[in-house]
Amino acid sequence: MSNKDKKVVKSFGEEWKKFDQSLESAQQDLQIEFEQYFSNFPWEILPPAATGIDIGCGSGRWARFVAPKVGTLHCCDPAEEALEVAKRNLKHLPNCKFHLVSVDEIPFDNSTMDFGYSLGVLHHIPDTKSGIMDAVRLLKRGAPFLLYLYYSFDNRPTWFKTLHRISEVGRKIISNMPFVPRFVVSQIIAILIYFPFARISNIFEKLGFDVDRFPLSAYRNRSFYLMRTDALDRFGTRLEQRFSRKQIQDMMKEAGLVDIKFRSGTPYWCAIGIKSTL
Repeated sequence: MSNKDKKVVKSFGEEWKKFDQSLESAQQDLQIEFEQYFSNFPWEILPPAATGIDIGCGSGRWARFVAPKVGTLHCCDPAEEALEVAKRNLKHLPNCKFHLVSVDEIPFDNSTMDFGYSLGVLHHIPDTKSGIMDAVRLLKRGAPFLLYLYYSFDNRPTWFKTLHRISEVGRKIISNMPFVPRFVVSQIIAILIYFPFARISNIFEKLGFDVDRFPLSAYRNRSFYLMRTDALDRFGTRLEQRFSRKQIQDMMKEAGLVDIKFRSGTPYWCAIGIKSTL
């Protein structure tokens, strides 16, 4: 049984076709986010001309920063439309290789990759734990794997979790709409909710307040383009799973990763692990 949801795959293809991340403002946002996600990544342990894998590459937004640092980068995604966008965005990087596959279909032998990463992807498949195991099996012993999964707000107060439960009602309705109304509603949300909350957080931060716990404060210094993209991502996706820090750590351990380290700040929870040498 395939570890993918065909409707989710289709929705992400539509998303990356609509928001291909080619705007200059998008590049600035992505640079900042790349530095956050990869802040704990041990580049220094990679061998010369390392070969790695990007699981769920989407538009190629992270591959554009990783590929110049390595020998070969295999970009994998089950959405044909997304992969076409990635090919356009990464055409200047000949060391990127493209594969139309889901995480359980990747056609490489075990223990062949020097590194791997999957950011914001494996919580959108039916069996996240199995997906992590399929990813880690590809790594050589001692190779690093970077993982980002949606968190279950285990470090947030009750009122924050309540807001999320309310938003979940909207997501379940919106995500089942055809693409055009789904897109339109998500953009209204970006205008009426994401943008004002983000800018209010920005103002309060400049006044000296700690805004880390403010809703949508992560967007306070980000472009409206990113807010529009993420509103469609958040409310337009049918299948979304969330995990606590402990659950993520347990799944990574069961997959064979050790020396697991979590990023201390946003995005929660982003973790790096090393495939066991035992």
